[in-house]
Amino acid sequence: MKRILITVLVFINSINFNLFGQNSSSDNRIIKVNYNNVTGKMNTMFKECIGAGRANEGLRADWQQQLAMAKKECDFKYIRMHGLLTDDMAVYREDSKGNPEYNYQYVDVLFDFLLSIKMKPFVELGFMPSALASGKETIFWWKGNVTPPKDYTKWGDLIKNLTQHFTQRYGAAEVKTWYFEVWNEPNLSPGFWTGTQQDYFKLYEYAAKAVKSVDPAYKVGGPATAGAGWVPETIDFCAKNNVPIDFISTHTYGVSQGYLDEYGSTGTVLNKDEWSVSGDVINSRKQIAASAKPNLELHYTEWSTSYTPADPIHDSYHSAAYILKKLKQSGNAPNSMSYWVFTDIFEEPGPRFTPFHGGFGLLNTQGIKKPAYFSYFLMNKLGEIELKNSDTSSWATKNAKGNVQLLFWDFTYTLPEKDVNNQAYYIKDLPSKSKGEVKIEVEGLQKGKYNLEIYKVGYKVNDAYTDYFAMGRPSQLTLEQVKSIKQKNSGLPIATEKVTIDATGKYSRSYKINENDVVFFSFVKQ
Repeated sequence: MKRILITVLVFINSINFNLFGQNSSSDNRIIKVNYNNVTGKMNTMFKECIGAGRANEGLRADWQQQLAMAKKECDFKYIRMHGLLTDDMAVYREDSKGNPEYNYQYVDVLFDFLLSIKMKPFVELGFMPSALASGKETIFWWKGNVTPPKDYTKWGDLIKNLTQHFTQRYGAAEVKTWYFEVWNEPNLSPGFWTGTQQDYFKLYEYAAKAVKSVDPAYKVGGPATAGAGWVPETIDFCAKNNVPIDFISTHTYGVSQGYLDEYGSTGTVLNKDEWSVSGDVINSRKQIAASAKPNLELHYTEWSTSYTPADPIHDSYHSAAYILKKLKQSGNAPNSMSYWVFTDIFEEPGPRFTPFHGGFGLLNTQGIKKPAYFSYFLMNKLGEIELKNSDTSSWATKNAKGNVQLLFWDFTYTLPEKDVNNQAYYIKDLPSKSKGEVKIEVEGLQKGKYNLEIYKVGYKVNDAYTDYFAMGRPSQLTLEQVKSIKQKNSGLPIATEKVTIDATGKYSRSYKINENDVVFFSFVKQ
């Protein structure tokens, strides 16, 4: 018997912000799509790249196991991380006469693994090996050196030698598909760079020319800045000085103040601006379009709700709907939006002592799937062709098998307006309020009987963080507790129903939703 799978992916996200979390009616919202009414190829920039903390963490077995699962279930294409050239990767030293010695054993183990699971590196070139550094300033527990090179020629030689090594080991055809990004957030000084903007441009020029000297087709770019900074300046420098650049990379986070909070001690507040994050992305694209190089690719190589690895919003069910809202708003402006990061195996402030601590990850240290994980898990089920859809907070797609997907969401801003930050608000049980109903209408379906599988993410449903609260927030989880939370938050369907589609080919239903709910319908023709 021929089986036709029709998948409806539902995330509810109102563009209606209410600072006090009061109900706003969804009763008049109708999402109506037709299988035969298409707009073109679906933009999958949301899964092009994912972040990770640092390269050395990628040598850990648990890190590799988690990434393999995320690749299988979310299909991320590239991965970007700090610290490829840092001392714990043993890449560079000098002999007694000052001659460079290169070693790529650790890098090879990491990159071999990435390619074995069909992922590609988005190669961040940093930080400075101490033997090549001009100073001793470092960042993070693992001491990434953030000073300019003592010798820019030796810096360029290192990047050239590394690129040659990649070419020899993996082949030019493979390396042509990679991206080489120079440094990380050089506009944060002190922080990630002790030099000036001009010092960074010099660092960039030496690195970019070194990569291109191995193969002009290799892709290199930057400036990998915080807060969407230095985009026009970087393009202008490259254009005026004949310095190669293939893409712009930069970062943005969903809080309204600050850029770097290594230990989470400042207190962050989710930005209530409707166009937080997405406004930066769209503006970066406008800056590129107005520049001397208007066709450059745009990669947001870091983004999230918050820039600190101690922000409980990362663990909260609110994050799943927020992610969907910002990705949809960003539209076709970016070539990729790399969520920072895939796992809480992340040691910028040092090894973490509790299972849920507001870490950046889609997964916690034990591999428990957070609500944010499921936004990517379900987006990966969208089809290749986008259907016409007038609802601005949803996606409708189909694929070559005849499957249909509908994704819509409700993001409701519930943070109190005054005197409460993320660290004080998202550390408690936060029940969601009703948002009424959304009417779903799908037309053009084939006549017949269907099994309707229903998936959901929201308050107390695939919501590991709230389950952790119910356990009393233990400082450590036992094997039994980890197993229990994983089983309860597996992402399996919560119900299955029988549906009959008549000769009209229409499916219509009203579905009750709460704030920040995520629902997924999958119709399987019998």
